[in-house]
Amino acid sequence: MALKPLHDRVLVRRTESEEKTAGGLIIPDSAKEKPSEGVVVACGAGARKDSGELIEMAVKSGDRIMFGKWSGTEITVDGEELLMMKESDIMGIIE
Repeated sequence: MALKPLHDRVLVRRTESEEKTAGGLIIPDSAKEKPSEGVVVACGAGARKDSGELIEMAVKSGDRIMFGKWSGTEITVDGEELLMMKESDIMGIIE
């Protein structure tokens, strides 16, 4: 990976969305919504308090996460589309 996030930023790879509905209908690509789940690819060191003390990240590489629909900035790294977002945009870790 040629990109390392700084501070409290996280690099995320979206997971693939479902091809079928629960009832078995196939969803065409034009009707699919972008998934709001992904896997953390890389993390920064964390934010800093006013005193300079480091606040550790709550997520780490490999964590499966859920984030807001409009969270992050889409970027392309090594030909792969990824999202760069702040840790605060992450709603939770999926276990």
